[in-house]
Amino acid sequence: MSRNNPFRFPRRRSLRQCEKGSTVVEFALVIVPFLACMFAIIEIGLVFFAGQVLETSVADASRMILTGQVQNAKFDANGFKNQICTTSVQAMFKCDNIKIDVRTANSFGGADLSPPVKPDGTLDTQNFTYEPGTQCQIVVVRVIYEWPTFVRGFGLDLATLANGKHLLMSTAAFRNEPYSGTGFC
Repeated sequence: MSRNNPFRFPRRRSLRQCEKGSTVVEFALVIVPFLACMFAIIEIGLVFFAGQVLETSVADASRMILTGQVQNAKFDANGFKNQICTTSVQAMFKCDNIKIDVRTANSFGGADLSPPVKPDGTLDTQNFTYEPGTQCQIVVVRVIYEWPTFVRGFGLDLATLANGKHLLMSTAAFRNEPYSGTGFC
């Protein structure tokens, strides 16, 4: 074959110059990682926002224990849970799935602040109790919620539990005030 072969060069030139469909191919290569990153960013933002809503609600409800309002009103666990499930929380969470653990501790160092997760990645809420304590007692409030996750591919999985959900947990540890108005702790 010689260099002047009329059948060889036109084909090469036509393939090199033909760029039909290259945009579609480039778009197909880029769209999947782009969408995965975009949805992951949205999910991370939602998880952080939900965590902050839960933190704020637990802090507000825990203040009622701290000041003796819960004890004086004789709230049970459901009454306290209703204080957590405010309008802002109801917009993001199913209040039935919120689990609370309120207990007293002998010292701040001895307070259990750990997530109630078994080694196999499941929740262990069997020992959850509701003891708001009395004046000057140290109280630990732990509130947990299993937040559903959606983006699981490309190493972008936020799941912290075996069931594919992310554990949102808010904890407050404090010493109850002497709410009867007598003395100091």
